[in-house]
Amino acid sequence: MPKLRILWGRAEVAVILIAMAGTAFASSFTESALAQEPPKYQVDATWPRELPNNWIMGQVGGMAVDRQDHIWVLQRPGSDTPDELSASLQPPRSQCCVAAPPVLEFDAQGNLLQSWGGPGEGFDWPKTEHGIYVDQDGNVWLGGNAPTDRHLLKFKSDGSFLKQIGHPSADPPNSLRTDILGRPAGMEVDADAHELYVADGYMNRRVIVFDSQTGVFKRLWGAYGNPPSDVDPGDYNPAAVADQQFRNPVHCVHISRDGLVYVCDRSNDRMQVFTKQGKFVKEFSLRSQTLGMGSVWQFAFSNDAQQKFLLVVDGENNVVWTLRREDGAVVGQMGHSGRNAGQFHWVHQLVSDSQGNLYTGEVDTGKRVQKFVLLREKKNQH
Repeated sequence: MPKLRILWGRAEVAVILIAMAGTAFASSFTESALAQEPPKYQVDATWPRELPNNWIMGQVGGMAVDRQDHIWVLQRPGSDTPDELSASLQPPRSQCCVAAPPVLEFDAQGNLLQSWGGPGEGFDWPKTEHGIYVDQDGNVWLGGNAPTDRHLLKFKSDGSFLKQIGHPSADPPNSLRTDILGRPAGMEVDADAHELYVADGYMNRRVIVFDSQTGVFKRLWGAYGNPPSDVDPGDYNPAAVADQQFRNPVHCVHISRDGLVYVCDRSNDRMQVFTKQGKFVKEFSLRSQTLGMGSVWQFAFSNDAQQKFLLVVDGENNVVWTLRREDGAVVGQMGHSGRNAGQFHWVHQLVSDSQGNLYTGEVDTGKRVQKFVLLREKKNQH
C-alpha cells in the first residue's frame, strides 16, 4: 500500500504539472490574443481648452505631433465666416470672435503654447493652408492647396522662416515637373536619409521626394510605381478595373518603422504601399463602394512596436477605421456623422502621440479638433 500511495502521489504530481503547464499556455495564449486586439479609444470632451484672446478656429487643414507630444494644428483663418468673426467687424457686431493665427501648438492637456503664421517677408504664405509636419529637429513644414499653391515652406518652431520649395504658379498640372508642386496635401521627413516625402496632391498625382536640407529634387512616382499621368480618369467607378494612376487628391504619405511608404489615394478608396524608392509593394481597398470624396483621407500607425494597425480617417463616411496593417482587413471602426463629442463632420486630419492617443481635425463647417484617449487593459491585482 505505501508503494501504491507513492505511485499515486507521483501521478498526482504529474497531473498537477500538466494542468499548470496547460494553464500557463492558456494564459500565454490569452495574453498573446489580447495583444492582437485592435486599439479602442474614448473621446476627451475637455480637449482642447478654450482659445485665448477671443480667438476662434477655422477649418483644420493639417495636424502634426512633435517629439514632446505637442499637437500642432494648421488651421484656416480664411474659412471663418463674418458671423464667426463678429467681434472683428467695424463696428463689432457681437462680443465674439476674431480669427486665430494659422499655426497653433497645444500640449497634451489642451493648453495653447504658442501661435504664429501668415504672410511675411521672404516667403509665399499659402492661400489655403493644408498639411503640416514637425521633423525631429523641431522644424515645421507646411503647405497649401489653393489653385496657385505650388510650394512648401519650412520654419523653425518659433515661426522663423528657413526654406521654400517651389513657388506660387497658375501653370497647368504637370506631375513630371520638379521645380513646382501641384497643390500638395501632406509631407513627412525621413530623418535618417534627410529626405522629404510629399503627397502631391490636389492637382498633381504623385509622390515626390526632395532633400530635406537642400530642397534638391530626388525622385517621384505615381500609382503602382508608374510614371505619373495627369490624364483625367473620369468619375470613380467601384465596379471598374483598378485605376492605374492616383486620383486627386493624393492626400497623405507616411513611413512605417519597417521602412515602407504608405500613400492615401483618397478618391480611389485605397491605400498603396511602396518601398522608399517607389517600388509598389501592395494596396488596401477601404469601403470601395464609397463615392464622393472617397474613404482614405489620412491615417496614423498604432503605437505598438510592430505598428500592427492603421487608424484611418474617412471624411466621406465620417468614421475612423481600424485596419490590420498586414493585409488591410477592417477590424474596427469608431465615430459617426454628427456634431457631438466623438462624432465627425468632414473629419480631415488624424495624428497619434507617443502614448497612442488620437487627435482629429475637421473641415467644412466642422472646424474643430478632438482628442481620443487610448483605453488600456487593466491588469489583475493580486
